Amino acid sequence: MNTLLADGFEQALIGYGHQHSKLLAVYDYNICLTILQTRDGMTHEEAVEHMEYNVVGSYVGEYTPIFLDANIDINDYE
Repeated sequence: MNTLLADGFEQALIGYGHQHSKLLAVYDYNICLTILQTRDGMTHEEAVEHMEYNVVGSYVGEYTPIFLDANIDINDYE
């Protein structure tokens, strides 16, 4: 299996998603934030900045994990 996992975010893994013939790991973005805050002592703002720049913003190949944020308002992206 070529699926890549995000180290340190095992508790945030919520499942796997299909993209064509690929199987991608799917993580809960907000649980990842909580992990960074509790494990690493980050503030909410620091955790968001870290997630956006170092995690979500990183492309590690065609099997890069997906981070699901169920709280996104699609209108914020217009």
